[in-house]
Order: sequence, then C-alpha cells, then structure tokens
Amino acid sequence: MEYNNILLSKEGNVAVLKFNRPKALNALNPDVFHEMNDAVDKIMADKTIKVLVLTGEGEKAFVAGADIAHMVNLSPLQLKEFSRYGQDFLFRLEALPMPVIACVNGFALGGGCEIAMACDFIYAADTAKFGQPEITLGVIPGFGGTQRLSRLVGKAMAKELCMTGAMINAQEAKDIGLVNKVFPKEKLWEETMKTASSIAGYGKIALRSIKECMERGNDVDLHDGCFMETDAFALTATSPDQKEGMTAFLEKRKPVFKGEII
Repeated sequence: MEYNNILLSKEGNVAVLKFNRPKALNALNPDVFHEMNDAVDKIMADKTIKVLVLTGEGEKAFVAGADIAHMVNLSPLQLKEFSRYGQDFLFRLEALPMPVIACVNGFALGGGCEIAMACDFIYAADTAKFGQPEITLGVIPGFGGTQRLSRLVGKAMAKELCMTGAMINAQEAKDIGLVNKVFPKEKLWEETMKTASSIAGYGKIALRSIKECMERGNDVDLHDGCFMETDAFALTATSPDQKEGMTAFLEKRKPVFKGEII
C-alpha cells in the first residue's frame, strides 16, 4: 500500500511510525487509521522489530485531534462507526506484543492524546501540549479518552480535563502521571531513540511477557495477577534468551538476545 498520511521507517530493531499530515496538524481521519493498520501488519511481519515508536511529522503536532472537517456532517451512525474504527485500532496498538513508545513532539489533543495513552509510555518535548478538548466542540472523547485517561491519572483529574477541555503542558502532564519524561524539544528524538534502542536489545519473549502481564493484570485482583505472572515467568524458558541472559550474567559478559522460541 502507498501511504499518503503516514511514514513508516526502521532504525535497527526499532520501527518508526510518523503521522504525516503536518498541514492539518496530523489530524485523524479514516484514511489515517487504514494506513496505520496496514503499517502495523508490516511491522508484525518483520520478526526483527522489537520496539515501535510513534511520533508526528512537522514542528507543531504529534496529533492535534480528529479531523473536524471529516466529522462535521457525519450522521450519528457514521460518527459511531468512526469512533469504533479508531477504538479498534487503539486496542490493536495497545495489544501489540512489543513495547510502543509515544514520542510527543507537539500538540497531543483529543485523538492525539488518546493515541498516546494507548502506547506503553510517553516521552514528550517541553513544548508539547495535552488535552481532551472535545467538550468545546459539543461532543465527548470518542477514541477511549473517557476510559484510559481516568485509569492513568485518576477519575477526578480525568473528569476535570474532559469537562473543562483544558490544555496542559508537558510538565503538568508529567506531574499528574500522564507523561513519563519531558525533554527539551531538540533532545526529544535522541532521548526517545536511546530508550527504544536500549529496550530493543533485550529478549522479545521477556518484553512481550512483561507487557501482557501488566496489561491483563490491570483488570484482575492481585492474586490472579501474580498467578499470571508465575506462568509467564516460567514460559520465558521457551526462548534461548532465558539461558543466554543468565549464562551471560554468570560469565560476566553482555548477553546476545535473539528472540527465538523453542
């Protein structure tokens, strides 16, 4: 598929997906989600990829929200279809068997904030802005914002952000637990890729198991979550990476992880 709205590239074992509608501040429409789904298919088919980084093309925006020009004349059923299409992609993004990092280089508003929240964690430029401003348009978040935001920052803070439509800066987003780290804008990409490359040096099976345990464990009680962890812990031995990691530790050398399953 030829992409008109995104850019897909690869740096070592790290895949990079860029939203590429800078004139529209990378706003989301069905074509964007269609291309993103195709790109994820390609990423999943490449067994060398261990980490995915999402970012926005241009100086101003990660994703500034959904495309209002697309939505303004949609019927209720068409709006529902658009919402579900976006939500289905974010569930897919959230369930990818690899770490996904949001590198937020500018506005992450509405759908942009929702996409960032579906990633495993967020690094942001000090100039970035976050928010769920849908209330100012007479609607509500439609790509999971009323649900993921409260799980990340708490119900009261999430209600305030969704009910006021307020924009917050990167440091405020970090203070409430939405963002992991904030960097000067000129350092953001370097620091994001430094972390992505470091993570990509570890074993794929262990990375996948950490993600699965933490995602699924979030919805069960502590005992069930810990039983799930026990099984996943044992199953890391299905990969030679487990023996390689422990042997390398005992031999005082750096391990070479290959991500194979036996």
